[in-house]
Amino acid sequence: MYGGGFATIPAYLADQFGVGHVSAIHGRLLTAWSVAGIIGPQLVSQIRDAQLARGIAASNAYTLTMYILVALLGVGLICNLAVRPVATRLFTLAPAAKTAQTGGRTIEDHPAEWGLVATGWLLAGVPIAWGVTRTLALVGQMFR
Repeated sequence: MYGGGFATIPAYLADQFGVGHVSAIHGRLLTAWSVAGIIGPQLVSQIRDAQLARGIAASNAYTLTMYILVALLGVGLICNLAVRPVATRLFTLAPAAKTAQTGGRTIEDHPAEWGLVATGWLLAGVPIAWGVTRTLALVGQMFR
């Protein structure tokens, strides 16, 4: 996914949702990707540990995990197939086009949306902060 695939994500988002939405959607995509990068390995290791605790042989400890990952890939495929491009009439215009369209007046942001933005950062930031704190604590143990 890294390399060429990673580089094409902004172009794909622009084609699907319009250029005006790329930065917001790309930010959300990268945030979700980061959270999955933190939670995913922890979840896999917990499932493996639970399998070993049940007495399953170490060589088969990842079997359930692989079935779960296959199911998640199937859900992801269905979600990707369900995505449809946003209608062109709903695209956000570039700032210059907005000003021209409104007769020279600028369109202001809606202040009520900042509470939603703060809530989103809180929901994403708390797990990330916990992961960073936990990682630093574990790294600190290595250097004692």
